[in-house]
Amino acid sequence: MKSLERSLSKIFNAGKFVNQVFIELENGRINPCEQNININNEQTRAHLSLSYENGLREDLYFELQDTHIVCRRSTHNSSDQMAKIRETAFVIDGLELGNKPTDDYFYHVENPRIYDKMTIKLDTVRSSDMVKDSGYDTQAGNRWADPGTVSERIGRSPYQPFPAIGLSNYGTKLGLVHGTLSQDIFFHNYLVGHSKDGAFLDIRSGFKAIAYRELQAGETIYDVWYLGRAENADNIEKIFAEYCDVLRQHLPPLWGATNINRNSLVWGSWNDGTFRDIDSERLIEVAEFISNNFPMVNWLQIDDGYAQYSTDNQIAHGLGMPYEGEAGVDKKKFPGGFKPFTDAIKQTNLRPAVWIGGHSSKGTKIAQEKPQWGADYSIRLPNHLVLDISQDEVREYIEKSLDFFFKDGGFEGMKHDFWSYAFEASEDLLKNKHRSGYEWREWWLTQIRKRIPDDAYLQTGCDIVMGNPFLAKYFTNYRYGIDIGGGEWDYVKTCLLWGAACFATHTGDLFVPNSDAVGLFPGLTDDEALLCINYCLISRSMVEIAGWLHKEKTDNPRFAILKKAVCCLNNGQDVFFADYNYRLTDGAPEIWYLKTPHFSTLSEKSGLPLRTIAFFNLQEEERDFEIDFTALGLAGQEYYVKDVWSDAYSTEKKIKCTLPAHGSALFMISSRQKMQLLDSNLKVDSIELSDNTMKLVFGYAGDFELALSHKPTNIDSKEINGCFIVNGKVDKNRNIVIKFQEE
Repeated sequence: MKSLERSLSKIFNAGKFVNQVFIELENGRINPCEQNININNEQTRAHLSLSYENGLREDLYFELQDTHIVCRRSTHNSSDQMAKIRETAFVIDGLELGNKPTDDYFYHVENPRIYDKMTIKLDTVRSSDMVKDSGYDTQAGNRWADPGTVSERIGRSPYQPFPAIGLSNYGTKLGLVHGTLSQDIFFHNYLVGHSKDGAFLDIRSGFKAIAYRELQAGETIYDVWYLGRAENADNIEKIFAEYCDVLRQHLPPLWGATNINRNSLVWGSWNDGTFRDIDSERLIEVAEFISNNFPMVNWLQIDDGYAQYSTDNQIAHGLGMPYEGEAGVDKKKFPGGFKPFTDAIKQTNLRPAVWIGGHSSKGTKIAQEKPQWGADYSIRLPNHLVLDISQDEVREYIEKSLDFFFKDGGFEGMKHDFWSYAFEASEDLLKNKHRSGYEWREWWLTQIRKRIPDDAYLQTGCDIVMGNPFLAKYFTNYRYGIDIGGGEWDYVKTCLLWGAACFATHTGDLFVPNSDAVGLFPGLTDDEALLCINYCLISRSMVEIAGWLHKEKTDNPRFAILKKAVCCLNNGQDVFFADYNYRLTDGAPEIWYLKTPHFSTLSEKSGLPLRTIAFFNLQEEERDFEIDFTALGLAGQEYYVKDVWSDAYSTEKKIKCTLPAHGSALFMISSRQKMQLLDSNLKVDSIELSDNTMKLVFGYAGDFELALSHKPTNIDSKEINGCFIVNGKVDKNRNIVIKFQEE
C-alpha cells in the first residue's frame, strides 16, 4: 500500500496521502486480511488485490495519469454463501489543501440544492438548522431540503446530483476532485473533515433504495471512479472541467446528447395558470394555432388533469390511473379516451405527449386495494403510494401501465414527474435486496424507451434533478428548478442559483437542462415576466412553452416578446458567468452571457453580434451594473450595444445599466464594422457578407424585424437612435438580400 500512497501523493502533491480500503457489511466493517500491490515499471498502472476472511475478494485497478487516476473496483463473492454488503470504502487522509486548515471547504451541487449555499467548510456539522424549509411543495415537488435529506453524507440526497465533489481551500487555486464514472450499480457519497493527519475524504460506494445488497455466491459487482487534481478550484466553471473530460470517455450513448430537445419546444398544459383545467377540445384548438404560428414547437403534452378524481378528491397521478383502465380517464374532458385525442393532435402536425407521475395518492384505488405494492417512504411522502419495483407483480403492472399510455393511448413522448423515489432514495425502501435502486432504474427507463419512438423526448421532473449526466442515457432533458411562473421571488432566486450550479459544469451537450415553461405569465408583473423570459433565454434551457396562446395573440403585448424569445432555441449551449466568485457568495450570478447572438447558433461570425448578455438584479433596491468587455472575452475597445427588448442602441466602451429591484436586461454586443445585423426576431441560420451586400438565411418563414447598424438601400427602414429597423416577411425560401450604400 505504501508504494501506491507514494504514487498518489506525487500526483496530487497533497501531503502524506494515507488511504484505507474496506467493506461495510450489514453487521459491521471488515478489513482485508491479505493485500497485495503491484505497480508496473512505467508507474502508469497499479493493481491492488484484497482478500477478506468471509470469502469476499476485491481488485482495484488504477490508471495513473499526471493529474488524475481512474479506479476500477470489483467486489467478488468467492464463498458459497450470500453476503450482505452495505457499501465499500476508499478513505484518503493526510491531505494538505491550503495554509489554514480552517479555510478548507467542499463544493458539491447538493450544497445550493439543500442548504442554499455554495461552499461549506469541511468540519461544518450539517443539520436541519441549516436549511430553509423542510416542507413538501405539492406543485413544485421539493423545496430546499425535505425530511431525511439533510445528512452528514454528501451526495446522499434523492435529488440526482451531478456526481462529483471538490475539496479546496479559500487561500489557494488548487483542489481535489472525486467523481463517478459508472452508475450501473453504485452511487458515491462522502464524509469529509480533519483528522490528526490532515484533511480527509472518505469515499463510500453504496446502493440506492436498499439497506444492503445481496451479493450471491460467485457474483461480482463493479464500480468505476475518478480522482484528480483541480488547478482552478477557485472557478466554479472549471473546478470539474478535467473530470468532465474523463467522464465523457466513460459515458454510454446518451439520448440527452441528441438534438431532440435542443432546437424545438414542447407545449405543456400545466403552466401559465392552466394546471388541471384541460379538455380535448381546447387542447386541439391550441395545437392548431401553435402549429401555424410557432414553427419551433413540435410537441403538445397534456399534464396532470386527465384522470378521474378519486374518492378522497385527489388526483390519480400517472402510474396509478391505468389500474382503473378506461374508467380512470376523465370522460368529460376526453370523451373518446386517449386514442381519438392523440390521433387528432397528430393531424395538426404536432406530436402528442403525456405527463406521468410516479406515485399515487393514498386515496386512489390502487393504493387502497394494493397497499402491499408500496414501499415505505413515509419519511418524505406519508400520504402517497410509492411502488416497490423490486416485486415481480409490481413490475408486471408497470409494464401494462406503459402499454396503456403508449400502445393503446397513442402518446409518443413523456414527462416523468415524481418518479425517482424508488430509485434515488438512500433509505431502505425495496423489499427485495438482490438489485440496487440504480439497477432497477435501468430496467424502468429501458421499459419506457421500448414503448416510445427513437426520436421521442423523455423528460425527468421531480425530484428536481441537479445535472446528473448518467440519467441522459434515457432522458433527453431534466427539470432542475422550481416552477417560477407563479412569481414567488424566492423561487426565482432559487432557480437561478440551482441553475448556475448545473450550467457551471458545462455538460449541456450531454443532457439538456430545462428551466421552466415560458409563456405570457398572466400572474406576473411586466418586470417579473421579462426576468423569467430573460433567464430562460440566456440559460439556454427553454424546453417548454405554455398557455392558451391562441386567445392572446392580438390582445397581449407580451405575445411579441414571447415569439422573439423562442425564435432560436439552442438548449444546452454553454452559458458563462461574469464577475462571479462562488467562494465569496451564496447567491446566484447576476451577469450571464452567451458567445452567440440570442437569435442564431453562429459564433464569432462576421456581421452578427459577438455576445448576448443578461443582467439580473436579485436585490431589493435599484442598482447600477457595469462591466468591461474584456470580462466577456472581448477586446478592450468600443462596441455597438443594442437592448433586445427596445430600440435603445449606442456605442460603448463598457456595458452598463441601471435596474430596479428584481429587474433584468438583455443586450446584444456587436463589433463596430459596416453591415452589422444587431438584432432579429427570427432565427438566422447563415449570413454572407460581400462588398455592400448582406445575405441572410432564416430558420423558417415568417414576419421579421431586423435591427441594422447602417441604412439599407433596397428595403424601407426606420431610423431610431441611429439604428435602422427593417420589417418584412420571408417566404418558404427563407432568405433575403440587404444592400447598403457604397462607401
